[in-house]
Amino acid sequence: MRARRQLLLAGLAAPLAVALAACGFQPRREPELLFQSIALTGFAPGSPLAAELRRQLARTPVKLVEDPNRAELVLEALLDERDKTSVVTTTAGQVREWQLRVKLDFLLRTPSGEILLPNTQLRMSRDMNTSESAALAKEQEEAQLYRAMQSDVVNQLLRRLAAVRLPA
Repeated sequence: MRARRQLLLAGLAAPLAVALAACGFQPRREPELLFQSIALTGFAPGSPLAAELRRQLARTPVKLVEDPNRAELVLEALLDERDKTSVVTTTAGQVREWQLRVKLDFLLRTPSGEILLPNTQLRMSRDMNTSESAALAKEQEEAQLYRAMQSDVVNQLLRRLAAVRLPA
């Protein structure tokens, strides 16, 4: 009985795998960047978003250059901000829900000043319920939500960088 079930499952899995391969399904891969070096400017010192971007770029063959004049491309951060606003409060003034936001405005240019990507805005927001009885857990949840949003923003940024073609 058990062998028959396994054989039946294997018989169903094989056509499914063939169908997925035939439709062009592929797991998401790292974006392929078509430049050799990049400089990051305009980020606040100690910016968690800049740190995540540096970490992700370290996984690619692209070299991170400190001097913008020596890089092929310059990513200039115009706004790098996190904020938290109350969305729902009780009649007693206690906050019951927060909205967490990560904002990044940037442009991409060559060292000579030619704009390759004009001012682009990336925004992420998440809502988070809160209660005074679980304050420590909610702090950890908030930090985790910020990390997830920051990772999403960096992934979107890398996909935009992968679409950039250098001027000839």
